[in-house]
Amino acid sequence: MKSASRLFLLILLVAVLGLALWWLSRPKPIPVRLYEVAAGRVEATLANTRAGTVEACQRTKLSTIAGGRIELLAVKEGDRVEKGQVLMRLWHEDLAARRAVAEAQLATAQSRRAEICTVAENAEREASRQEALAAQGFISASRAEAARTEAKARRAACESAQRDVVTASRQLAAASADLARTVITAPFAGTVAKIVGEVGEYSTPSPPGVPTPPAIDLIDASCLYVRAPLDELDAPKLSPGQAVKIRLDAYPGRTFSGRVRRIAPYVTAVEKQARTVDVEVDFVNPAEAKGLLVGYSADVEILLDAKEGVLRVPTAALQEGQRVLVVGADGRLAARQLTLGLANWEWSEVLAGLSAGERIVLSLEKEGVKPGAFVVEEKPTAQ
Repeated sequence: MKSASRLFLLILLVAVLGLALWWLSRPKPIPVRLYEVAAGRVEATLANTRAGTVEACQRTKLSTIAGGRIELLAVKEGDRVEKGQVLMRLWHEDLAARRAVAEAQLATAQSRRAEICTVAENAEREASRQEALAAQGFISASRAEAARTEAKARRAACESAQRDVVTASRQLAAASADLARTVITAPFAGTVAKIVGEVGEYSTPSPPGVPTPPAIDLIDASCLYVRAPLDELDAPKLSPGQAVKIRLDAYPGRTFSGRVRRIAPYVTAVEKQARTVDVEVDFVNPAEAKGLLVGYSADVEILLDAKEGVLRVPTAALQEGQRVLVVGADGRLAARQLTLGLANWEWSEVLAGLSAGERIVLSLEKEGVKPGAFVVEEKPTAQ
């Protein structure tokens, strides 16, 4: 009996030691984030390939038509200006003098025209009187003819004086146009964004194709839209009027509603970058865009299709080959092949391969998370 008791105790001791050894050497469960598969909304969308930009509906970069020294800067950066307001003027005394000469020449031509045409009218009246006397036999016909010839000459001189007035008027218009080349006025009401140059510095025009900075950058921020590049392969799927979600880096967590207003009729090819098509998106509610700064980076998500109440999984949970890691009843992971439907960067529709209530792993980046691994749900961090 004593031998049997000792043997039983020995076996029990070995079993306890073996169990303890197994417990200490067992693989520790990996804490992971899990998602319980459920139904919800899934959208098929297109997103921009590079960051888009908030643009103003009206924006112009102004330069003087002629070069010259800046004499007047009537505004400063950030000023609100009205349409037609003078923003900048170059030195223009020579052109102003030429215009004054043209004005004087016009005045002289108008005076000469008035004088000559008055004489012509008198000559015509005298010729008519002489013709009447000749008809009654009081004077000779040759005298009446001489009066008529004189009247025609005076009328020709009047017409010549009238043409001199037209010429002087056009010279004045040309002088005024030359003077206007030295002035920048606001083509619309807006805000001065940037000024290049100071009083006394030389301002250079910006001819097409020459990268010369403009003198004044004027923005009308009362109307804003987003311009974003999309991959050329997505161009056939785009059409004006499609609903868009707009997200701005400056407003994290906030989404603005938009609508496609224009799709560029050509593909933009930039060296070392993908070929893209520019899409312009209006804000559905312009009041929401009030206060946004022109130049903000923006992302757009264009809605192509949507389904409600379909089984879905986070797109981030998908592995290569449309697989997910499913947590079994024993806490072990198993790979599962899925058949997917609509998808975007956030959610993917599950057509086959999963059932509601099953749990899948989201923490794919953790070391050791693979089929066969033992996992436990990660407890949320206390806020």
